[in-house]
Amino acid sequence: MFNLSGQVIIVTGAMGQLGSRFALALLERGAQVAVVDISIDTAARTARYGKQEKNPNILFVQADITSRTSLTEALQMIGTHWDAPSGLINAAALDSPPNAPAEENGPFETYPSASWDKVMEVNVKGTMLCCQVFGGAMAEAGRGSIVNICSTYGLVSPDQRLYDYRRAKGVPFYKPVSYSASKSALVNLTKYLATYWAGQGVRVNTLTLGGVFNGQDPEFLAEYCARVPMGRMADEDDYNGAVIFLLSNAASYMTGSNLVIDGGWTAW
Repeated sequence: MFNLSGQVIIVTGAMGQLGSRFALALLERGAQVAVVDISIDTAARTARYGKQEKNPNILFVQADITSRTSLTEALQMIGTHWDAPSGLINAAALDSPPNAPAEENGPFETYPSASWDKVMEVNVKGTMLCCQVFGGAMAEAGRGSIVNICSTYGLVSPDQRLYDYRRAKGVPFYKPVSYSASKSALVNLTKYLATYWAGQGVRVNTLTLGGVFNGQDPEFLAEYCARVPMGRMADEDDYNGAVIFLLSNAASYMTGSNLVIDGGWTAW
C-alpha cells in the first residue's frame, strides 16, 4: 500500500533541508526521484545525498521554478530517462531568514514591496507553474499525486511574541507577512486543482508543517518550544511518513485535503 517502486517523483527545492529528506525517503521506498533546484553544485549535492548521489534512481535537474520554459526543459530531461512523472512535491520556497537585512524583518508598515514580490514569485507563481508543467503531464497520463508543502503560518498568524527577546535587545524583528500570505495561497490552489483534476486521476493535497529544528538560537528555541504542546520543534525526518502516505495508494481517496503536522501548534 505504501510501495512507491517504479514511480517517478519530482521534488522541487530538493537541495534544501526538508526537500532533500523527502527525496531520500522516497528513494528508500523504491521511487525514481528527480531532484529539482535552482542551484545544484557538486559539494552541496554530496553533502545532502552522500552515497545516494550515485543511486541510479536519482536524477539531479537544475531548473528555475519561476520560468515555465525552464520547467518544460526539466520535464523533457526527466522524460529522456524515465516515464512521465506520477508524483510531485512542491517544497521549493523562499522565506526571510533571521539574519536578513533589517528592512526584511522590520515592522509591517515598512516591509518592502520588492521583498513581497520576490517571495510571491517563488512560493506562489513557482508552485503554480510546477503544477501546470509537471501536474499537466500527470493529468495527460491519467494518474498522479501532488503534495504542496505549506506552513502553520499559512493557517494562523505568526506569533510575534516569539521575537520579544530580540526586540528587548533593540532589534525591531517581526516575522514578515509575505511568507504567511504565500503559504495561505497554496491551501486554496490545492483545493482548486483537486477539483479541476479529480476526473483525470490526479490527487492534490497540502501538507502543512510546523517549525523544524535547524540550529536556531537557544532563546528562540525556548520561546517556540514553550508554545508547542509536544514541547519541541520537528526533526527534519518527522514529515517523511506523511509524504510517503500522500504519494502512495494508501491515500487513494484523499484529495483537496490539508494534512497538518505541527506538534499541536494549531490545536491551542
